[in-house]
Amino acid sequence: MTSLYAVPYNGTTMTGCDSLTENCNIYYESGDIAWMLTSSALVLLMIPGVGFFYSGLARRKSALSLIWLSCMSVGVVTFQWFFWGYSLTFSHTANSFIGDLENIGFRNVLGAPSVGSPKIPDLLFAIYQGMFAAITPALAIGAAADRGRMLPCIVFMFIWSTIIYDPIACWTWNPAGWTYKMGGLDFAGGTPVHISSGAAALAYSIMLGKRKGYSDVSGLPYRPHNVTHIVLGTVFLWVGWFGFNGGSALAANMRAVMACVDTHLAASVGGVTWVLLDYRLERKWSTVGFCSGAVSGLVAITPASGFVPAWSAVIFGVVGAVACNYATKLKYVVGVDDALDIFAEHGIGGIVGNLLTSFFAADYIAHLDGFSSIPGGWLNHHWIQLAYQLADCVTGFSYSFFGTCIILFLMNLIPGLSLRVSEEEEEVGLDEAQIGEFAYDYVELRREFGDVIFGREESDEGSVKRGNGGNGREEGVGEKSVPLESV
Repeated sequence: MTSLYAVPYNGTTMTGCDSLTENCNIYYESGDIAWMLTSSALVLLMIPGVGFFYSGLARRKSALSLIWLSCMSVGVVTFQWFFWGYSLTFSHTANSFIGDLENIGFRNVLGAPSVGSPKIPDLLFAIYQGMFAAITPALAIGAAADRGRMLPCIVFMFIWSTIIYDPIACWTWNPAGWTYKMGGLDFAGGTPVHISSGAAALAYSIMLGKRKGYSDVSGLPYRPHNVTHIVLGTVFLWVGWFGFNGGSALAANMRAVMACVDTHLAASVGGVTWVLLDYRLERKWSTVGFCSGAVSGLVAITPASGFVPAWSAVIFGVVGAVACNYATKLKYVVGVDDALDIFAEHGIGGIVGNLLTSFFAADYIAHLDGFSSIPGGWLNHHWIQLAYQLADCVTGFSYSFFGTCIILFLMNLIPGLSLRVSEEEEEVGLDEAQIGEFAYDYVELRREFGDVIFGREESDEGSVKRGNGGNGREEGVGEKSVPLESV
Protein backbone atom coordinates (compact mmCIF):
# COMPACT_ATOMS: atom_id res chain seq x y z
CA MET A 1 0.00 0.00 0.00
CA THR A 2 1.39 3.41 -0.98
CA SER A 3 1.94 5.80 1.92
CA LEU A 4 0.40 9.26 1.93
CA TYR A 5 3.71 10.65 3.12
CA ALA A 6 7.05 11.08 1.42
CA VAL A 7 8.32 8.99 4.35
CA PRO A 8 5.84 7.25 6.68
CA TYR A 9 5.08 9.58 9.57
CA ASN A 10 6.11 8.25 12.96
CA GLY A 11 6.25 11.40 15.04
CA THR A 12 5.33 11.06 18.70
CA THR A 13 5.96 14.57 20.10
CA MET A 14 3.18 17.09 20.62
CA THR A 15 4.53 19.23 17.78
CA GLY A 16 4.88 16.30 15.38
CA CYS A 17 8.65 16.04 15.34
CA ASP A 18 11.79 17.18 17.10
CA SER A 19 13.62 19.43 14.66
CA LEU A 20 16.84 19.18 16.70
CA THR A 21 17.12 15.44 16.28
CA GLU A 22 15.28 14.70 13.03
CA ASN A 23 14.43 16.25 9.68
CA CYS A 24 10.77 17.30 9.88
CA ASN A 25 10.62 17.87 6.13
CA ILE A 26 10.95 14.22 5.13
CA TYR A 27 7.31 13.49 5.94
CA TYR A 28 5.98 15.89 3.31
CA GLU A 29 6.47 16.49 -0.39
CA SER A 30 8.17 19.80 -1.17
CA GLY A 31 5.81 20.31 -4.12
CA ASP A 32 2.78 20.12 -1.83
CA ILE A 33 4.31 22.63 0.55
CA ALA A 34 5.24 24.99 -2.30
CA TRP A 35 1.73 24.86 -3.77
CA MET A 36 0.06 25.50 -0.43
CA LEU A 37 2.33 28.43 0.37
CA THR A 38 1.51 29.88 -3.05
CA SER A 39 -2.21 29.28 -2.49
CA SER A 40 -2.01 31.07 0.86
CA ALA A 41 -0.52 34.12 -0.87
CA LEU A 42 -3.20 33.96 -3.59
CA VAL A 43 -6.01 33.98 -1.03
CA LEU A 44 -4.36 36.90 0.75
CA LEU A 45 -4.37 38.77 -2.57
CA MET A 46 -8.15 38.35 -2.71
CA ILE A 47 -8.74 40.45 0.41
CA PRO A 48 -7.65 43.83 -1.02
CA GLY A 49 -9.46 42.65 -4.14
CA VAL A 50 -12.67 42.63 -2.10
CA GLY A 51 -11.85 46.15 -0.94
CA PHE A 52 -11.31 47.48 -4.46
CA PHE A 53 -14.42 45.71 -5.74
CA TYR A 54 -16.59 47.19 -2.99
CA SER A 55 -14.91 50.59 -3.29
CA GLY A 56 -15.73 50.81 -6.98
CA LEU A 57 -19.36 49.86 -6.39
CA ALA A 58 -19.81 52.45 -3.64
CA ARG A 59 -19.98 56.22 -3.70
CA ARG A 60 -16.84 58.28 -4.01
CA LYS A 61 -17.13 59.82 -0.55
CA SER A 62 -16.93 56.41 1.13
CA ALA A 63 -14.59 54.66 -1.30
CA LEU A 64 -11.48 54.57 0.87
CA SER A 65 -13.33 53.32 3.95
CA LEU A 66 -14.20 50.05 2.22
CA ILE A 67 -10.59 49.44 1.19
CA TRP A 68 -9.54 50.28 4.75
CA LEU A 69 -12.00 47.77 6.19
CA SER A 70 -10.69 44.97 4.01
CA CYS A 71 -7.13 45.72 5.15
CA MET A 72 -8.23 45.81 8.79
CA SER A 73 -9.90 42.45 8.37
CA VAL A 74 -6.48 40.97 7.56
CA GLY A 75 -4.90 42.49 10.66
CA VAL A 76 -7.68 41.84 13.16
CA VAL A 77 -8.65 38.34 12.07
CA THR A 78 -5.05 37.17 11.58
CA PHE A 79 -4.41 37.94 15.25
CA GLN A 80 -7.71 36.32 16.25
CA TRP A 81 -6.79 33.23 14.24
CA PHE A 82 -3.37 33.02 15.87
CA PHE A 83 -4.74 33.68 19.35
CA TRP A 84 -7.59 31.17 19.45
CA GLY A 85 -9.44 31.02 16.12
CA TYR A 86 -7.38 28.17 14.68
CA SER A 87 -7.70 26.16 17.86
CA LEU A 88 -11.46 26.70 18.04
CA THR A 89 -11.79 25.52 14.44
CA PHE A 90 -9.18 22.85 13.78
CA SER A 91 -7.88 21.50 17.07
CA HIS A 92 -7.31 17.76 16.89
CA THR A 93 -9.58 17.28 19.91
CA ALA A 94 -12.61 19.27 18.67
CA ASN A 95 -16.18 18.19 19.28
CA SER A 96 -18.91 18.15 16.65
CA PHE A 97 -19.59 21.89 16.98
CA ILE A 98 -16.39 23.66 17.98
CA GLY A 99 -12.80 23.01 18.95
CA ASP A 100 -11.06 23.57 22.27
CA LEU A 101 -8.10 25.73 23.29
CA GLU A 102 -5.48 23.00 22.94
CA ASN A 103 -3.72 25.04 20.23
CA ILE A 104 -4.24 28.54 21.66
CA GLY A 105 -1.52 30.90 20.42
CA PHE A 106 -0.46 28.22 17.89
CA ARG A 107 0.64 26.06 20.81
CA ASN A 108 2.05 22.77 19.49
CA VAL A 109 1.20 23.80 15.92
CA LEU A 110 4.24 22.73 13.93
CA GLY A 111 5.08 19.53 12.09
CA ALA A 112 2.32 17.02 12.85
CA PRO A 113 0.00 16.05 9.98
CA SER A 114 -2.85 18.53 9.82
CA VAL A 115 -6.51 17.94 10.58
CA GLY A 116 -7.38 18.87 7.01
CA SER A 117 -4.97 16.52 5.26
CA PRO A 118 -2.04 14.30 6.22
CA LYS A 119 -0.24 15.65 3.14
CA ILE A 120 0.68 18.95 4.85
CA PRO A 121 1.79 19.89 8.38
CA ASP A 122 -0.30 21.72 10.96
CA LEU A 123 1.58 24.99 10.61
CA LEU A 124 1.06 25.23 6.87
CA PHE A 125 -2.61 24.31 7.17
CA ALA A 126 -3.02 26.97 9.87
CA ILE A 127 -1.66 29.82 7.75
CA TYR A 128 -3.66 28.72 4.71
CA GLN A 129 -6.95 28.49 6.59
CA GLY A 130 -6.14 31.78 8.32
CA MET A 131 -6.55 33.51 4.97
CA PHE A 132 -10.06 32.07 4.66
CA ALA A 133 -10.86 33.33 8.13
CA ALA A 134 -9.61 36.81 7.22
CA ILE A 135 -11.50 37.19 3.95
CA THR A 136 -14.90 36.15 5.32
CA PRO A 137 -15.50 39.19 7.59
CA ALA A 138 -14.11 41.38 4.79
CA LEU A 139 -16.90 40.10 2.55
CA ALA A 140 -19.57 40.74 5.17
CA ILE A 141 -18.41 44.13 6.43
CA GLY A 142 -19.13 45.80 3.09
CA ALA A 143 -22.67 46.10 4.44
CA ALA A 144 -21.43 49.05 6.50
CA ALA A 145 -21.02 51.11 3.30
CA ASP A 146 -21.89 54.80 3.63
CA ARG A 147 -23.23 54.66 7.20
CA GLY A 148 -21.30 52.28 9.48
CA ARG A 149 -18.75 53.50 12.04
CA MET A 150 -15.28 52.03 11.76
CA LEU A 151 -14.59 51.15 15.43
CA PRO A 152 -17.64 48.90 15.80
CA CYS A 153 -16.66 47.23 12.52
CA ILE A 154 -13.27 46.30 13.98
CA VAL A 155 -14.80 44.93 17.18
CA PHE A 156 -17.41 43.08 15.15
CA MET A 157 -14.73 41.35 13.04
CA PHE A 158 -13.08 39.83 16.10
CA ILE A 159 -16.30 38.79 17.84
CA TRP A 160 -17.99 37.50 14.69
CA SER A 161 -14.97 35.43 13.69
CA THR A 162 -14.93 33.80 17.12
CA ILE A 163 -18.64 33.17 17.61
CA ILE A 164 -19.88 32.65 14.05
CA TYR A 165 -17.12 31.76 11.59
CA ASP A 166 -15.07 29.41 13.76
CA PRO A 167 -17.96 27.08 14.71
CA ILE A 168 -19.31 26.93 11.13
CA ALA A 169 -15.85 26.18 9.72
CA CYS A 170 -15.32 23.56 12.44
CA TRP A 171 -18.51 21.65 11.78
CA THR A 172 -17.92 21.86 8.02
CA TRP A 173 -14.21 21.02 7.61
CA ASN A 174 -12.98 19.46 10.85
CA PRO A 175 -13.41 15.66 10.62
CA ALA A 176 -15.08 15.84 14.04
CA GLY A 177 -17.71 18.32 12.81
CA TRP A 178 -21.31 17.23 12.54
CA THR A 179 -21.74 18.33 8.91
CA TYR A 180 -18.51 16.60 7.93
CA LYS A 181 -19.59 13.37 9.63
CA MET A 182 -23.10 13.62 8.19
CA GLY A 183 -21.66 13.65 4.68
CA GLY A 184 -22.06 17.27 3.62
CA LEU A 185 -19.82 18.28 0.72
CA ASP A 186 -18.17 21.70 0.85
CA PHE A 187 -14.81 21.78 -0.85
CA ALA A 188 -13.73 25.38 -0.36
CA GLY A 189 -16.26 27.39 1.64
CA GLY A 190 -19.80 27.55 0.28
CA THR A 191 -21.20 27.67 3.81
CA PRO A 192 -18.35 28.87 6.08
CA VAL A 193 -17.31 31.70 3.75
CA HIS A 194 -20.12 32.68 1.37
CA ILE A 195 -23.40 31.77 3.04
CA SER A 196 -22.16 32.95 6.43
CA SER A 197 -20.85 36.29 5.06
CA GLY A 198 -23.98 36.84 2.95
CA ALA A 199 -26.24 36.20 5.93
CA ALA A 200 -24.08 38.45 8.13
CA ALA A 201 -24.20 41.25 5.55
CA LEU A 202 -27.99 40.98 5.42
CA ALA A 203 -28.17 41.17 9.21
CA TYR A 204 -25.74 44.10 9.34
CA SER A 205 -27.81 45.98 6.74
CA ILE A 206 -30.98 45.43 8.77
CA MET A 207 -29.40 46.50 12.05
CA LEU A 208 -27.81 49.62 10.53
CA GLY A 209 -30.96 50.74 8.76
CA LYS A 210 -31.29 52.38 5.38
CA ARG A 211 -29.04 55.09 4.07
CA LYS A 212 -30.31 58.63 3.88
CA GLY A 213 -32.43 59.12 0.78
CA TYR A 214 -32.86 55.40 0.13
CA SER A 215 -35.97 54.41 -1.81
CA ASP A 216 -37.57 50.98 -1.40
CA VAL A 217 -38.31 51.02 -5.13
CA SER A 218 -35.11 52.29 -6.71
CA GLY A 219 -32.53 52.42 -3.92
CA LEU A 220 -30.19 55.42 -4.18
CA PRO A 221 -29.80 57.28 -7.49
CA TYR A 222 -26.14 56.71 -8.21
CA ARG A 223 -23.99 54.43 -10.30
CA PRO A 224 -20.81 52.67 -9.15
CA HIS A 225 -18.36 55.53 -8.97
CA ASN A 226 -15.24 53.76 -10.31
CA VAL A 227 -15.62 50.85 -12.70
CA THR A 228 -11.84 50.55 -12.97
CA HIS A 229 -11.70 49.68 -9.26
CA ILE A 230 -14.36 47.03 -9.83
CA VAL A 231 -12.35 45.48 -12.67
CA LEU A 232 -9.16 45.61 -10.58
CA GLY A 233 -10.92 43.96 -7.65
CA THR A 234 -12.37 41.29 -9.94
CA VAL A 235 -8.92 40.50 -11.34
CA PHE A 236 -7.49 40.11 -7.83
CA LEU A 237 -10.40 37.89 -6.85
CA TRP A 238 -10.34 35.76 -9.99
CA VAL A 239 -6.60 35.12 -9.80
CA GLY A 240 -6.73 34.56 -6.05
CA TRP A 241 -9.59 32.09 -6.41
CA PHE A 242 -7.17 29.63 -8.02
CA GLY A 243 -5.53 29.39 -4.60
CA PHE A 244 -8.86 29.55 -2.81
CA ASN A 245 -10.34 26.54 -4.64
CA GLY A 246 -7.25 24.86 -6.07
CA GLY A 247 -5.46 25.10 -2.75
CA SER A 248 -8.36 23.42 -0.97
CA ALA A 249 -7.11 20.11 -2.37
CA LEU A 250 -4.39 20.65 0.26
CA ALA A 251 -1.76 19.19 -2.05
CA ALA A 252 -0.38 19.58 -5.56
CA ASN A 253 -2.34 16.88 -7.37
CA MET A 254 -4.90 16.26 -10.10
CA ARG A 255 -7.77 17.21 -7.83
CA ALA A 256 -6.25 20.67 -7.42
CA VAL A 257 -5.97 20.91 -11.21
CA MET A 258 -9.64 20.00 -11.63
CA ALA A 259 -10.64 22.56 -9.00
CA CYS A 260 -8.76 25.28 -10.93
CA VAL A 261 -10.36 24.24 -14.22
CA ASP A 262 -13.85 24.29 -12.69
CA THR A 263 -13.14 27.66 -11.09
CA HIS A 264 -12.00 29.37 -14.26
CA LEU A 265 -14.77 27.91 -16.40
CA ALA A 266 -17.58 28.84 -13.99
CA ALA A 267 -16.27 32.41 -13.65
CA SER A 268 -16.00 32.86 -17.42
CA VAL A 269 -19.48 31.54 -18.12
CA GLY A 270 -20.96 33.48 -15.21
CA GLY A 271 -19.54 36.76 -16.49
CA VAL A 272 -20.94 36.27 -20.00
CA THR A 273 -24.33 35.19 -18.63
CA TRP A 274 -24.73 38.30 -16.47
CA VAL A 275 -23.76 40.58 -19.36
CA LEU A 276 -26.44 39.02 -21.54
CA LEU A 277 -29.04 39.35 -18.79
CA ASP A 278 -28.28 43.05 -18.46
CA TYR A 279 -28.12 43.62 -22.21
CA ARG A 280 -31.66 42.37 -22.69
CA LEU A 281 -32.88 45.21 -20.47
CA GLU A 282 -30.63 48.16 -21.29
CA ARG A 283 -29.01 47.27 -24.61
CA LYS A 284 -25.62 48.05 -23.07
CA TRP A 285 -22.65 45.72 -22.68
CA SER A 286 -21.99 46.25 -18.99
CA THR A 287 -18.48 45.95 -17.56
CA VAL A 288 -19.89 45.91 -14.04
CA GLY A 289 -22.24 43.16 -15.19
CA PHE A 290 -19.37 41.00 -16.39
CA CYS A 291 -17.48 41.46 -13.13
CA SER A 292 -20.58 40.71 -11.05
CA GLY A 293 -21.29 37.61 -13.11
CA ALA A 294 -17.73 36.35 -12.83
CA VAL A 295 -17.86 36.69 -9.05
CA SER A 296 -21.23 34.92 -8.89
CA GLY A 297 -19.78 32.03 -10.91
CA LEU A 298 -16.78 31.87 -8.60
CA VAL A 299 -19.01 31.84 -5.53
CA ALA A 300 -21.28 29.13 -6.93
CA ILE A 301 -18.45 26.78 -7.90
CA THR A 302 -16.60 27.16 -4.58
CA PRO A 303 -18.25 24.32 -2.63
CA ALA A 304 -18.20 22.03 -5.67
CA SER A 305 -14.84 22.68 -7.32
CA GLY A 306 -13.12 19.56 -6.00
CA PHE A 307 -16.14 17.32 -6.47
CA VAL A 308 -17.64 17.98 -9.91
CA PRO A 309 -16.51 17.33 -13.52
CA ALA A 310 -15.50 20.23 -15.76
CA TRP A 311 -18.62 20.16 -17.95
CA SER A 312 -20.84 20.82 -14.94
CA ALA A 313 -18.93 24.05 -14.18
CA VAL A 314 -20.77 25.59 -17.15
CA ILE A 315 -24.06 24.89 -15.36
CA PHE A 316 -22.73 26.37 -12.14
CA GLY A 317 -21.70 29.53 -13.99
CA VAL A 318 -25.03 29.98 -15.77
CA VAL A 319 -27.29 29.11 -12.85
CA GLY A 320 -25.17 31.05 -10.37
CA ALA A 321 -25.20 34.20 -12.49
CA VAL A 322 -28.95 34.01 -13.18
CA ALA A 323 -29.80 33.38 -9.53
CA CYS A 324 -27.55 36.16 -8.21
CA ASN A 325 -28.72 38.60 -10.88
CA TYR A 326 -32.37 38.19 -9.97
CA ALA A 327 -31.51 38.07 -6.25
CA THR A 328 -30.31 41.69 -6.44
CA LYS A 329 -34.02 42.61 -6.54
CA LEU A 330 -34.78 40.85 -3.26
CA LYS A 331 -33.64 43.86 -1.23
CA TYR A 332 -36.58 45.82 -2.61
CA VAL A 333 -38.97 43.00 -1.76
CA VAL A 334 -37.84 42.73 1.86
CA GLY A 335 -37.09 46.45 2.26
CA VAL A 336 -33.42 46.08 3.26
CA ASP A 337 -30.68 48.44 2.08
CA ASP A 338 -28.01 45.90 1.13
CA ALA A 339 -25.81 48.57 -0.38
CA LEU A 340 -23.41 46.32 -2.32
CA ASP A 341 -25.68 43.31 -2.94
CA ILE A 342 -23.52 41.12 -0.75
CA PHE A 343 -26.41 38.87 0.22
CA ALA A 344 -27.40 38.42 -3.42
CA GLU A 345 -23.85 37.56 -4.56
CA HIS A 346 -22.52 35.55 -1.65
CA GLY A 347 -25.58 34.36 0.26
CA ILE A 348 -27.66 33.27 -2.72
CA GLY A 349 -24.59 32.26 -4.75
CA GLY A 350 -23.35 30.07 -1.91
CA ILE A 351 -26.74 28.40 -1.49
CA VAL A 352 -27.01 27.72 -5.23
CA GLY A 353 -23.50 26.25 -5.29
CA ASN A 354 -24.17 24.03 -2.28
CA LEU A 355 -27.38 22.64 -3.76
CA LEU A 356 -25.93 22.10 -7.23
CA THR A 357 -23.07 20.17 -5.63
CA SER A 358 -25.56 17.52 -4.55
CA PHE A 359 -26.52 16.95 -8.19
CA PHE A 360 -23.10 16.91 -9.86
CA ALA A 361 -20.63 15.62 -7.25
CA ALA A 362 -18.83 12.57 -8.64
CA ASP A 363 -16.82 9.98 -6.72
CA TYR A 364 -14.09 9.76 -9.36
CA ILE A 365 -13.41 13.52 -9.21
CA ALA A 366 -12.86 13.44 -5.45
CA HIS A 367 -10.53 10.47 -5.87
CA LEU A 368 -8.27 12.40 -8.24
CA ASP A 369 -6.09 13.12 -5.21
CA GLY A 370 -5.46 9.40 -4.89
CA PHE A 371 -7.10 8.78 -1.53
CA SER A 372 -10.37 10.72 -0.97
CA SER A 373 -13.57 8.73 -1.17
CA ILE A 374 -17.13 10.08 -1.30
CA PRO A 375 -20.46 8.45 -2.23
CA GLY A 376 -21.00 11.31 -4.70
CA GLY A 377 -24.22 13.06 -5.59
CA TRP A 378 -27.03 12.39 -7.98
CA LEU A 379 -24.55 11.50 -10.73
CA ASN A 380 -23.73 8.49 -8.56
CA HIS A 381 -27.41 7.92 -7.65
CA HIS A 382 -26.73 9.12 -4.12
CA TRP A 383 -30.06 10.88 -3.75
CA ILE A 384 -29.82 11.73 -0.04
CA GLN A 385 -26.96 14.15 -0.79
CA LEU A 386 -29.45 16.91 -1.59
CA ALA A 387 -30.87 16.66 1.94
CA TYR A 388 -27.37 16.88 3.41
CA GLN A 389 -26.58 19.98 1.37
CA LEU A 390 -29.89 21.61 2.23
CA ALA A 391 -29.35 20.97 5.93
CA ASP A 392 -25.91 22.54 5.67
CA CYS A 393 -27.32 25.64 3.94
CA VAL A 394 -30.17 26.18 6.39
CA THR A 395 -28.11 25.74 9.53
CA GLY A 396 -25.20 27.85 8.28
CA PHE A 397 -27.44 30.69 7.13
CA SER A 398 -29.64 30.65 10.24
CA TYR A 399 -26.74 30.50 12.67
CA SER A 400 -24.89 33.35 10.95
CA PHE A 401 -27.93 35.58 10.43
CA PHE A 402 -29.46 35.35 13.89
CA GLY A 403 -26.07 35.23 15.61
CA THR A 404 -24.99 38.39 13.79
CA CYS A 405 -28.21 40.18 14.75
CA ILE A 406 -27.64 39.34 18.42
CA ILE A 407 -23.99 40.43 18.32
CA LEU A 408 -24.85 43.77 16.68
CA PHE A 409 -27.82 44.40 18.98
CA LEU A 410 -25.66 43.94 22.07
CA MET A 411 -22.78 45.98 20.63
CA ASN A 412 -25.11 48.87 19.87
CA LEU A 413 -26.03 49.05 23.56
CA ILE A 414 -22.43 49.57 24.64
CA PRO A 415 -21.28 53.22 24.90
CA GLY A 416 -18.81 54.00 22.16
CA LEU A 417 -19.87 51.09 19.98
CA SER A 418 -22.99 52.53 18.37
CA LEU A 419 -23.10 51.10 14.89
CA ARG A 420 -24.13 54.06 12.77
CA VAL A 421 -22.59 57.44 12.05
CA SER A 422 -24.52 60.66 12.56
CA GLU A 423 -26.55 62.23 9.75
CA GLU A 424 -23.89 64.91 9.34
CA GLU A 425 -21.12 62.31 8.99
CA GLU A 426 -23.18 60.33 6.54
CA GLU A 427 -23.70 63.45 4.48
CA VAL A 428 -19.99 64.29 4.20
CA GLY A 429 -19.00 60.65 3.74
CA LEU A 430 -17.15 58.06 5.80
CA ASP A 431 -13.78 58.88 4.27
CA GLU A 432 -13.79 62.40 5.67
CA ALA A 433 -15.77 61.74 8.84
CA GLN A 434 -14.19 58.48 10.00
CA ILE A 435 -10.79 58.22 8.31
CA GLY A 436 -9.73 61.77 7.47
CA GLU A 437 -8.21 60.64 4.20
CA PHE A 438 -9.58 60.28 0.70
CA ALA A 439 -9.36 57.84 -2.16
CA TYR A 440 -8.81 60.71 -4.62
CA ASP A 441 -7.30 64.19 -4.63
CA TYR A 442 -10.19 65.45 -6.74
CA VAL A 443 -13.89 64.79 -6.59
CA GLU A 444 -16.68 65.61 -9.02
CA LEU A 445 -19.26 68.00 -7.66
CA ARG A 446 -21.95 66.48 -9.80
CA ARG A 447 -21.64 63.02 -8.29
CA GLU A 448 -21.39 64.39 -4.77
CA PHE A 449 -24.38 66.69 -4.83
CA GLY A 450 -27.02 65.09 -6.92
CA ASP A 451 -28.21 63.37 -10.00
CA VAL A 452 -29.44 66.56 -11.66
CA ILE A 453 -27.24 69.57 -12.36
CA PHE A 454 -29.02 72.85 -11.99
CA GLY A 455 -27.65 75.09 -14.66
CA ARG A 456 -25.54 74.21 -17.66
CA GLU A 457 -21.90 73.76 -18.40
CA GLU A 458 -20.70 74.30 -21.90
CA SER A 459 -18.11 71.92 -23.31
CA ASP A 460 -15.36 73.07 -25.62
CA GLU A 461 -17.55 72.15 -28.58
CA GLY A 462 -20.44 74.21 -27.22
CA SER A 463 -22.62 71.24 -26.33
CA VAL A 464 -24.56 71.10 -23.08
CA LYS A 465 -23.77 68.41 -20.52
CA ARG A 466 -26.66 67.50 -18.24
CA GLY A 467 -27.76 64.99 -15.68
CA ASN A 468 -30.22 62.52 -17.10
CA GLY A 469 -32.95 63.23 -14.64
CA GLY A 470 -35.28 60.70 -13.17
CA ASN A 471 -33.88 57.30 -14.06
CA GLY A 472 -31.45 57.18 -11.16
CA ARG A 473 -28.36 57.00 -13.37
CA GLU A 474 -25.45 59.31 -14.10
CA GLU A 475 -23.87 59.68 -17.49
CA GLY A 476 -20.35 60.38 -16.25
CA VAL A 477 -19.67 63.11 -18.83
CA GLY A 478 -19.16 66.81 -18.44
CA GLU A 479 -18.35 66.64 -14.74
CA LYS A 480 -16.48 69.48 -13.15
CA SER A 481 -13.55 68.39 -11.00
CA VAL A 482 -12.51 70.53 -8.06
CA PRO A 483 -10.05 70.08 -5.21
CA LEU A 484 -11.51 68.50 -2.09
CA GLU A 485 -10.67 71.54 -0.03
CA SER A 486 -13.22 73.58 -1.95
CA VAL A 487 -16.08 71.06 -1.47
